[in-house]
Amino acid sequence: MKEINITTTFKVFEDQTQLPENIQSLVQQAIEIRKKAYAPYSHFRVGAAIALDNGKIVLGSNQENAAYPSGLCAERVAIYQAGAIYPDAKIVTIAISAASDSNPTLTPIPPCGSCRQSIAEYEFKQDAPIEIYFMGESGEVYKSNSINNLLPLSFNSTSL
Repeated sequence: MKEINITTTFKVFEDQTQLPENIQSLVQQAIEIRKKAYAPYSHFRVGAAIALDNGKIVLGSNQENAAYPSGLCAERVAIYQAGAIYPDAKIVTIAISAASDSNPTLTPIPPCGSCRQSIAEYEFKQDAPIEIYFMGESGEVYKSNSINNLLPLSFNSTSL
C-alpha cells in the first residue's frame, strides 16, 4: 500500500480592494448579478462573472425552481452561456460572490461539486487553467489558480 498526499494552495486577499483592478471589476460584476438571483426557496444568492480571452464578460446568477433539481447554480449558468455564445473563447477567470438573505456570509464560499465538475470540463477542454476568485458577501477573497485546487483527481473524457 502507498499513500497519496494532495496539497492545495490558495491566495487569500483581505478584501476585494486588495485585488488587481481588473479582478475588482469582475468581482463587482459578480456581486451585482448576485443581487438579481432567483432564490425564493433557499434565500441564498450567488453571482458569477466570467472573463473570456476575447475580452467579453459573461454573467450568471443562481436560478431556483420548486422542483429543486431543476434549478441551476450561478457558475453553471455563466459557464454554459459562455460556451453557447462564445464556443471558441477560453475562460480566463471566474469571480464568484455568495450571500444569504438571512445570515451574514462573511467567509469565502467555493463552487459546489457540480459546478467544480463543470469548470473542470471547460478547463480540460481548453487545455488552460481557469483562475477562480470566490468570496461571501464581503470580507476575504480566495484565489485558486486552477480548478485542480478545488477538485483534485478530476474526472474528464480521458477516463471514458
